Amino acid sequence: MNVGLGLPIADPAVLIDWARRADAGPFSTLGLLDRLVYDNPEPLVALAVLAGATTRVRLQTEVLLAPLRETALLAKQTATLDRMSGGRLVLGVGVGGRLDDHAAAGTDLRTRGRRLDEQLPVLRRLWSGAPLSGEAGPIGPAPARPGGPELLFGGFKRPALDRVARWGDGFLAAAAPSWAGGLFDTVRTLWAEHGRAGSPRIVAQVNVALGPDEVADEARTAIGDYYAFTGQPRFMADGLLTGAGEIKDTIARFADLGADEVMLYCYGRDAGQVDRLADLVA
Repeated sequence: MNVGLGLPIADPAVLIDWARRADAGPFSTLGLLDRLVYDNPEPLVALAVLAGATTRVRLQTEVLLAPLRETALLAKQTATLDRMSGGRLVLGVGVGGRLDDHAAAGTDLRTRGRRLDEQLPVLRRLWSGAPLSGEAGPIGPAPARPGGPELLFGGFKRPALDRVARWGDGFLAAAAPSWAGGLFDTVRTLWAEHGRAGSPRIVAQVNVALGPDEVADEARTAIGDYYAFTGQPRFMADGLLTGAGEIKDTIARFADLGADEVMLYCYGRDAGQVDRLADLVA
């Protein structure tokens, strides 16, 4: 079981410290959230900086809101980051459900799923080195990983789960173990139905805060603000894990469900959490 670390988004200036500590520890991956109309770092830019500050850990968007972005430029940006990081980019992708993000990007919230479905074959084609169209040739550089960076999909509804089998390499599940198992089973079933060999990589996500009370308080406030659009921010904040025992138990439960990796997402800015969580999972 691999354990990754989700980075806090409140202060981009602290992320290099977080990344260097994580790279020296037992963590497999660094993850970063995506929003447009929000006070957070742009994930591809931030992960490019962190790629230069690390040597080992994977660099994961969780999830990148692809429909907000122009497809050819997105293909070039991600291939560049993958190439320059030595193939460490993991591209987690989703559609985004916030109206303000789509309004700012000039995209239609109602057609975001359709737009993503149109983007995916273009991304795969460009990563393979094929021309964009009859009027535009190939768009380099070639990614380090043949065919493009590892592609994961987040989501809960059937179209999102089906994309894992049609286009992806795995699934990102921001769900508690009590109902993540059903999502995992559906993804595996769809994978087989589409005739895919092997099995999808399953990545679970859980929000954590480990340290003094003020670390947990800061994390709950940040989670509530981030999920205010849902109308149920308290529900999300109440799911925060703050005890070493419950964090270890949750990791074990995901392992029992067959997850390949668990991402421990931190909303508190105290970098000491990296060391405390490293001791917990080592």
